[in-house]
This record gives sequence, structure tokens and C-alpha cells, in this order.
Amino acid sequence: MMNFTPRHLLLCTPLLLSPLAFADALQPSQYGDFDRYVLALSWQTGFCQSMHDHNRNEPAECKAQQEQADKSAFLTVHGLWPGLPKSVASRGVDEKRWMRYGCATRPVPNMAEARASNKCAAPDTGLSVEMASKLAGVMPGAGGQSCLERYEYAKHGVCFGFNPDDYFGTMVRLNGEVKHSAFGQFLAQHYGQVVTRKAFNQAVKQTWGSDAVNAIKLTCDGNPAYLTEMQISLLADKINQPLQTASFAPQKHPGNCGKSFRLDAVGY
Repeated sequence: MMNFTPRHLLLCTPLLLSPLAFADALQPSQYGDFDRYVLALSWQTGFCQSMHDHNRNEPAECKAQQEQADKSAFLTVHGLWPGLPKSVASRGVDEKRWMRYGCATRPVPNMAEARASNKCAAPDTGLSVEMASKLAGVMPGAGGQSCLERYEYAKHGVCFGFNPDDYFGTMVRLNGEVKHSAFGQFLAQHYGQVVTRKAFNQAVKQTWGSDAVNAIKLTCDGNPAYLTEMQISLLADKINQPLQTASFAPQKHPGNCGKSFRLDAVGY
């Protein structure tokens, strides 16, 4: 039987996490006519396992991975992706092209393309030293040899004119709210174990309500399957508020994780 904090108490939890509110409100200065963001969170041990299994060039953060006392720490930030703006869609850009190119989409916004194969070629984000330090604690690929934050800002942030500290500070805050929730406790309690999608969904529902269940797309790899990433769809007009029942927007596809999957542990 799963143990969860009652939802009416959880809605108050973000107030206890005020130290995580590192950023000012996230506001686009252009192309702001979109209705949702996708918060992409990696299950870092699963991501590293996938890199290993496919004989890819493992990033430094995977080679240096170590056990953590707080297992929710393995829920890390991949990115925060604004949806397709109506002003861009009106130029003939569809969702598939937007997700592929982001800010490099032609004819607008028409920025330089950021390439996943060479993340460090993307321009420096201009993050403050303080925010870069906070981000490094939840985005293992930030800085160093991986430059994930450069790639993410160049592809998903720069064309909106986001203040870099506000953009990445929002990711830090949201990641903290998820990890400190009853759902985050569920992930930590089942570290290294196989969970069913039904139990996973029940943990989400108990924390944020049934709408949140339909807002989460899961990505798995391997056979037997293990979790690598979750993409959480959030309403754009709620992005600066603590996560709550009204924050979530439904997605069309629940992902490929099937009926059960492992929350992978450190090591191959």
C-alpha cells in the first residue's frame, strides 16, 4: 500500500520551498502567444544506462555518477520547452518542425540552429555565476564538457527573449517542487525497483489530481524497460505559480513505457 501526504497539504508544500524560488517571473518578450511549456526531466541513471547500452559517447556526468542519499536527486533537469507560438504557426510551421528546430525554425524566428552533436558550439547563455551554480546542482550536463544549458537556451529560449536567470531559475524551482512532492517521494522510495504505470499514475494523481496523469509523457529504453525521461505539459499562464492541480495541460501520447518499467539505479 502506498503512503502519500494528503493533497490539501501538498498544495501548501511549495510555500515551504521558498528558497527554491531563485528566479523572477518568466516572461517572453516576443513570440509569447503559446499556451504551454513542456518541462523535461531526466531519470539520470536511466539516461546514462541508455547511453551505455547504445555504445554512445557517455558524457562526463555519467562517468562520474555516484550514489546519493536522497534518491530523488536522480530526477534532473533536461529543459523547459515553450510550445509552438500561434504567430510562428501562421507562417506554416507545424508542431513536428517546431520540436525539431525550435528557435532555428524558418521563416521565423530564424535563429542559428543549435546542434545536439556539438552543444558547446552554442553561444554562452549569460547566466549569472550564482544561477549557474544552482543549475549545476540539478542539470548534470550544464557547463563542463557537455554544455547542455547552452544548447537548451539556444534552441528553446533565446528567440523568446527570456532572461537566462529567470529561464533556468524556473527549471530549478519546478524540479525542486517535483522532487519535494509526494510524487518525488514515490520515485525515491522505488529507486532501483520495477514499478507499474498504474502505480506511477496513482502517485501522480494523489499528488496533483487526475489531469496531471494525462499531462505526463514517459520515455523508456531497454528490455526490460527502464525510465529515461518524463515530459510534463504545463499551462503557460500558470508557469510562475507553484505546481498545483490547475497547472497541467493534457498531452496526446502517454509515451512508450508500457505497463511496467524500472527506476534504474547507479551502475551498469
